[in-house]
Amino acid sequence: MIDLHTHTNESDGTYTPFELVDSAVALGLEALAISDHDTLAGYDQALPRAQEKGLDLVCGIELSTKSNGKTVHLLGYFLAQPPSGGFRDWLAEMQATRRDRNRRMAERLRSLGIDITIEEVEKKGRSLTGRPHFARLMLEKGYVSSIQQAFDEYLDESAKGYVDREEPELSASIQRLRAAGGISSIAHPVRLGYRDPGKLRTLVGEMRDAGLGALECYHSDHKAHDVEQYLGLTREFELGVTGGSDFHGDAKPNVRLGVGTGNLNIPRSVLDHLREIRPS
Repeated sequence: MIDLHTHTNESDGTYTPFELVDSAVALGLEALAISDHDTLAGYDQALPRAQEKGLDLVCGIELSTKSNGKTVHLLGYFLAQPPSGGFRDWLAEMQATRRDRNRRMAERLRSLGIDITIEEVEKKGRSLTGRPHFARLMLEKGYVSSIQQAFDEYLDESAKGYVDREEPELSASIQRLRAAGGISSIAHPVRLGYRDPGKLRTLVGEMRDAGLGALECYHSDHKAHDVEQYLGLTREFELGVTGGSDFHGDAKPNVRLGVGTGNLNIPRSVLDHLREIRPS
């Protein structure tokens, strides 16, 4: 069993990179990918520990991108060697746009009577501060009674405290990953909210032409019929398959490492195939 979608406290998870590796080993996972948002810091820290423990650790990333005005999360996997300095420089640019959005979001929340500063939030977010850190601080200060309420009322894209962020285009991000030696995969496609399956099919086809390498078929949010739909798309467009729990530790207590909500048992062959089809 493997898990190719996890987060550490270097983005919006709660486990340290060491804790995540040790938990994967304790569970008997054959391979683990750390796919933090817009940063490789968690992977960099975890690699020596994984080598010490004999765990197959995959270098991953999760990017926030835009396609026709819709946010699309894109996973990238570097299956031969970690990305170059040039790719890391590009990630630093992405982190700068995230910090600018966070500054504007703090200002917006203060205008709504929520006394939060960017400095307070960044103490929680470490190398990569995001909306979950705003939510935790709002909960601690008593402005909301739950993380979910913070998102529903203030932080979701349709909520009153939300501030948009400059995000790279999906197709350009796919090409950026490919140029850096990575293979790309659209993350948790069920979250795109397409009621018409044809819209997702169109998007996947267009992105396949742009260099998309895979689709995340297995995920904690996916029901059995979703998995079948997405596997069908990978067969139609000759794409690889990825899958993972989207583990965040205590931030998502119902999602467990390796097994998600109890709906996952991803075989090693998924990773083996990705390594076979990765860009040369």
